[in-house]
Amino acid sequence: MEQDIASQIVGLGGATDFSLWKLFLRADWVVKSVIIILIACSIFSWALIFEKIKLFKNINKSIEEFEKKFWKAKSAESFNNSLPANSKDPAILIFKSAMAELVKTKRQSSAIQSARVGRMLEISTDNEMKKVEKNFTFLASVGSTAPFIGLFGTVWGIMNSFQSIAISRNTSLAIVAPGIAEALFATALGLLAAIPAVVAYNKFNSDTQRYFSKIDNFSKRFLSII
Repeated sequence: MEQDIASQIVGLGGATDFSLWKLFLRADWVVKSVIIILIACSIFSWALIFEKIKLFKNINKSIEEFEKKFWKAKSAESFNNSLPANSKDPAILIFKSAMAELVKTKRQSSAIQSARVGRMLEISTDNEMKKVEKNFTFLASVGSTAPFIGLFGTVWGIMNSFQSIAISRNTSLAIVAPGIAEALFATALGLLAAIPAVVAYNKFNSDTQRYFSKIDNFSKRFLSII
């Protein structure tokens, strides 16, 4: 008899596949929807993370070169003329907008000229900051909502497990284990999507503040020599 029970347990273990793909296939449409949403969020988050890492690497390198070349230049006009026309670098775009305003106000008093150039620097800096911070909200949203989306899938999966117990009138672990595994899989995916998004959001937010602090310092020094 003991051999029969042992063979049944082995049979159950062999019949139940707990691979991630099988867990997904066995899940009902609600849990599958949760899993698909979380995987999509995770993929987009990682694509965004790699994009922002590359962006900050480039602009942090360029701001240092920009300042070195500016303070070595003979004049602001000659430095402005040496800059590429189609550059998308935030520092260059901010400087070019300030120089354009400086040319427009050339015949006005120094006080008016300084005020208008300062205002243009603020506007340009704010516009470039919005470009750099684009999609930061998505990372924050994934970080804050993904665990709860996964938790919803977990609750739904556990409810299905209890229904299986009620229908079969069997409290064996073999009956409820697949449903619980699917439920925990949804929770794991929620955390997998949320943790990198939160870490990346905090890092990129800090990097943005540091970068535009450098821009702000340069702007003040530039205004002081007008």
